[in-house]
Amino acid sequence: MNLNKVEICGVNTSKLPVLSNSKMKELFLKVKQGDKEAREKLIHGNLRLVLSVIQRFNNRGEYVDDLFQVGCIGLMKAIDNFDLNQNVKFSTYAVPMIIGEIRRYLRDNNPIRVSRSLRDIAYKALQIRDSLVNKNSREPSIDEIAREMNIPAEEIVMALDAIQEPISLFEPIYHDGGDPIFVMDQISDDKNNDENWLRSISIKEAMQKLNEREKMILTLRFFEGKTQMEVAQEIGISQAQVSRLEKAALKHLKKYI
Repeated sequence: MNLNKVEICGVNTSKLPVLSNSKMKELFLKVKQGDKEAREKLIHGNLRLVLSVIQRFNNRGEYVDDLFQVGCIGLMKAIDNFDLNQNVKFSTYAVPMIIGEIRRYLRDNNPIRVSRSLRDIAYKALQIRDSLVNKNSREPSIDEIAREMNIPAEEIVMALDAIQEPISLFEPIYHDGGDPIFVMDQISDDKNNDENWLRSISIKEAMQKLNEREKMILTLRFFEGKTQMEVAQEIGISQAQVSRLEKAALKHLKKYI
């Protein structure tokens, strides 16, 4: 996603205006009186908020124009619902709404399918969450949302988890001016440790102590994942013989490990 382009959706981002707090308040008062021109000025004057938000999603492979349009929808919703009487800066109120709109868009376009019932619960919970934020000027707890929806909190947690978009293992989570740290750098690999490495070497050395038929049977069964019937057909003996030889080979293998 190229965020260095000057023009996004026909908007010259290098010439976007910055509104002062007094001008913002003046325009909001006019919007409350139904002034559509004031609303357009508020939207245009806060497009930099949308630009700052979509940079958080620059590793999703989405077109910047699409994300910008979706972010503008979130901005317009924030303008229409913002309450001047609340002691909150508009940017503080608008940014979560813009992010929420973009996340909903990404979830709806997510190739991982989630059941309709879970999606309905999750989207309803997000709507109630936005309503409570607007009402109380703070982030509500899951229990508060659950009381509003009259369903167990566990169902809401499950639904919200289900619609989370996948995160790339190569998404940077920290950058100190040097090499970035990616998500994959914070995930441990239980299989890739010294104990398993030594066990693998031990098994390979023990396999060399077996005869050719025993090595073939164990290789086909446990390294290539074939069934005893498939092994029997491949080497031309009965399944019962494969079973007996396999047990004997494993017994010999344990002795050498």
